[in-house]
Amino acid sequence: MVEKVSKGEVIAFRLGASGLLERAAASELPDVAGRCGIQNSPPGSALLALHARVQGMTQELLDAAFVEEKSLIQTWCMRGAPYFIPTADAAVFTAGVLPPTEESMRHFLLGVGPNVDRLGMSLTEAVELTSAEIRDVLSGRRLAINELGVELAERIAGVLSGKQRDLWNEEGPHAKGQPLGEAVVHFCIRILTLQGVVCFAPREGNKAPFILTDEWLGRPIPRVDPDMARAELLRRYLHCYGPSTRAAFASWLGVRSGDVDPWWSLVEDELTQVDYGGRAWMLDADVDALRAEAIPEGVRLLPPRDPYAQLRDRETIVEKKYHRDVWRTSGDPGTVLANGEIAGTWRPQKKGRKLTIAVKTFGDLVERHLVAVRAAAEQIAALRGASSAMVEFETY
Repeated sequence: MVEKVSKGEVIAFRLGASGLLERAAASELPDVAGRCGIQNSPPGSALLALHARVQGMTQELLDAAFVEEKSLIQTWCMRGAPYFIPTADAAVFTAGVLPPTEESMRHFLLGVGPNVDRLGMSLTEAVELTSAEIRDVLSGRRLAINELGVELAERIAGVLSGKQRDLWNEEGPHAKGQPLGEAVVHFCIRILTLQGVVCFAPREGNKAPFILTDEWLGRPIPRVDPDMARAELLRRYLHCYGPSTRAAFASWLGVRSGDVDPWWSLVEDELTQVDYGGRAWMLDADVDALRAEAIPEGVRLLPPRDPYAQLRDRETIVEKKYHRDVWRTSGDPGTVLANGEIAGTWRPQKKGRKLTIAVKTFGDLVERHLVAVRAAAEQIAALRGASSAMVEFETY
């Protein structure tokens, strides 16, 4: 008999798995990032996500882990988004994300298919052409995507012949004046990040430059069996977002639901089926913890695209009528998390040394939650170099 699980049990379990029940010590920063990665778009959101999970989190701590110790690395991962991940587990979030077939890679890189078809080449061939040139272009340098794309496209054009080269140099469909080949290269760089060839160096103003991974780390990312990496990625996903489904995992990963068998089939014998508004699965090892957790009280101000809000069964934490207020096509707000559910949104505005946080709630907050929001706002102000924070409340 398939057991039913309640929303309360799922919320409490996911809060614990996401690291939101109790802040970890600063020494555990890589472990926190390794639960399911920490997305860093918009830039700076990763710091706020880590602040919600790590004691005494500061920009200096993040810089030390990323730039000095290199215990964290930043690269494109799930859905082609930039993430901070533990360097020690980089293969899980690169090789483990990399789609294994031409078709699934095309699904992962939405829009690339018509471009390579127009050139009369496969996506795999385009990636190989880009890979063959990128080391010569990037060695000893740091280049943002547009600069890197221009140089790579010019070099690749030199090895093409006839009509294919002419098509490569024609204007493409994505940006005015951008050659088709340059657009294809941009797509291919995403695959090269998942192959561990390149990663992000620290930002330079508004630019996020790429660097050769082995030059940044002083060594390459160790090669692992892709099946081992995929299996571990799915385990981590299910630990953070279980109970879940194939379709939800596919959406989180960035592929179609029909493409996930190379991941799901590897751990099927480790899963328990439960009834959570329909059939869903979780790790056998997590069933007891799901039953044991109690929903805690408390408030967090989470950044846009915080890992906790990356779940796909969104009704678990907020009513459907508010989904468009939380998850927007662009410009997502931060979220007010109260007792594990999203109770509203927030947006910051800094003028000089003063930070104003506009909080918009889905209903009236109780007094203790209002007090907690103000305290959290002061902490965020300190993180952003402001001397004080003012919170403005309104309701939807």
